[in-house]
Amino acid sequence: MAFPARIRADSRIPLLQALKTSVAAVLSWFVCLAILPNQLPIFAAIAALLVVQPSVNQSLGRAVERSAGVVVGVLLAFGAGLLFGTASWLVLAAVVVAVLLGWALRLTPGSAAQIPISAMLVLSIGAQSPEYAAARIAETLIGAAIGVIVNLVLVPPVVLQPARLAVARLARDTAATLEDIADAVQGRRSRNEVEAILVRARELRDARTTAEAAVEKARESLMLNPRRSHHRGTLESDEEMLARLTVVTTRVVGMARALRDHYDTSIADEPMARAIGTELRRAGHDLRLLVVDDPRRHTGDPAPEPTALTQPIQVAGPSDEHWVLIGALLEDVRRVREEIVGTDS
Repeated sequence: MAFPARIRADSRIPLLQALKTSVAAVLSWFVCLAILPNQLPIFAAIAALLVVQPSVNQSLGRAVERSAGVVVGVLLAFGAGLLFGTASWLVLAAVVVAVLLGWALRLTPGSAAQIPISAMLVLSIGAQSPEYAAARIAETLIGAAIGVIVNLVLVPPVVLQPARLAVARLARDTAATLEDIADAVQGRRSRNEVEAILVRARELRDARTTAEAAVEKARESLMLNPRRSHHRGTLESDEEMLARLTVVTTRVVGMARALRDHYDTSIADEPMARAIGTELRRAGHDLRLLVVDDPRRHTGDPAPEPTALTQPIQVAGPSDEHWVLIGALLEDVRRVREEIVGTDS
């Protein structure tokens, strides 16, 4: 019988991360047994399991959350035990107080959840003594530290490829939309076809959001990563390209909206329509060049394919019924050109 979809992820975590989590838990267990032999180091193993994350930066953040939550939760349980003894209702009361305490202190979800868990475990498992409380805090800190160290030493993951693919996909989709607009300006399209162009252009916003999230994830994977200097240039290149695409996609959506609002089939008869369409296709061509390797770079020819955008086109006066659309497209073409070839080109 298949597992319910709600408890299954779209993809497995990397096997390396699963192995690192196991190593961290085992190491923290035996280290704490050697240092604190009187109790099973459950807190240390839990800390190690939670701290190993996809990036070193995330591991450090989770270690701080886990440690802060455990310290507060253990101290809360210790104080409650001193005041009220070992009554069974005390566990439930401590959980409620811990939840409200996390809310009052405006703690992160990780720290806020850890307070009641730690308080409940201490009250359920151990005696309320200063030595026991100190030992639980110590083993949590040991487990968290081992989790961070394991994630740092055992090949910290660098997730640059998804960011590069997302940025390249955004560029290709933007180029395709530019070509769609060029076809509509130079040809005769139905109202439904023009509306479909605007729908596809608006989808670029989702693609841009996806690319931004992928770049942010890549940036986070390099923080505190010992290999960050080797990959910094790649990330900076993707960040720069995404910044340029942000401007371009905004302009493309504006073009598509103007086209939808002011389009009629007679636009193809305007003298400027063919020139604008040509420049839009050239913009799409050059946009692809920014993210796709030229095949000649792998065949021994060092000369890259030249960009196709020309100098700004000469403007002829449009008719009264089309001047708004022609003017809007010309301004957007100018801005797109600046982002692709540079303002000084």
